[in-house]
Amino acid sequence: MGEFDLIARYFQRPARRAALGVGDDCALLQAASGAQLAISTDMLLEGRHFLSTVDPFKLGHKALAVNLSDLAACGAKPLAFTLALALPRADDAWLAPFSQGLLALADAHDCELIGGDTTQGPLNICITVFGEVPVQNGHSLALLRSGAKAGDELYVSGTLGDARLALEVFRGTLSVPAPMFEAARRRMEMPTPRIALGLALRGIATATIDISDGLLGDLDHILRLSGVGAMVEADLAATLVAARALCATPDLPSGGAITLDQWRAWALAGGDDYELLFTAPPAARDLVAIAASTSQTAVTRIGRIEQQSGLRLIDSEGRDLPSRYSSFDHFA
Repeated sequence: MGEFDLIARYFQRPARRAALGVGDDCALLQAASGAQLAISTDMLLEGRHFLSTVDPFKLGHKALAVNLSDLAACGAKPLAFTLALALPRADDAWLAPFSQGLLALADAHDCELIGGDTTQGPLNICITVFGEVPVQNGHSLALLRSGAKAGDELYVSGTLGDARLALEVFRGTLSVPAPMFEAARRRMEMPTPRIALGLALRGIATATIDISDGLLGDLDHILRLSGVGAMVEADLAATLVAARALCATPDLPSGGAITLDQWRAWALAGGDDYELLFTAPPAARDLVAIAASTSQTAVTRIGRIEQQSGLRLIDSEGRDLPSRYSSFDHFA
């Protein structure tokens, strides 16, 4: 199977929103009048971002999901994406489920594949996604990282830390009951991009970011760009590890136990969550609740923004905790 046969078989579709889609030197994409294009690129490399044993259907889903998560954090409506794919070989058994997982999520969010590139090499997936943000009276409605203000409350969507729990099981450093592992593994391999919540938070959230490298590391981007500090309730964040609800007893098959500090570390710095972390003023609590309800996404208030720079962690008793949790950094 040649390169162009591969594209035609698995990835070429009739153009819908695009003025010109797959098959030419450039795709042509027309944004609506009075709108801005939101553009983001993510690369997934085998052995770095995903395991070689991952189900290709789930990998296709995740490859697009992590990009859609960036659009969600910007409050952007998905429009289209391009796919650059390096493959060791053209393998039908891998390509068929990969393209199915990729395009199923694309269809769910009406996000059109409009072009890209394929080449032979170590497995590498690079997607560039395009979204649309309204401009009203000359003002963009895009959600940014730079608008948090002292007194704002700090929220997170969904659950935290499950992907890191699953990774520890894959690494062999942890053994947990099968139902607990499968729940965590689903969160690791098929994250849910919070597009509906991002759209609902336009005009409500003062700053927003998606959690890819870990809550504290990504929160730091908001704090630096907004020129503020924050307090985070670490033990409350630790309750958001969904798989924890399946741990009926602290005793695990390995003979050990998951400590509170581990739950904290996975929730605060585990990474690969692809949830939204956002700030909003206390007066907007009801609006945040409406946004959560209309988007059918759980949100939890886990702290507040403070005037003094830096980050404070507190436990369930309000006592200060040492901030020793490091989020993921490719080059650290």
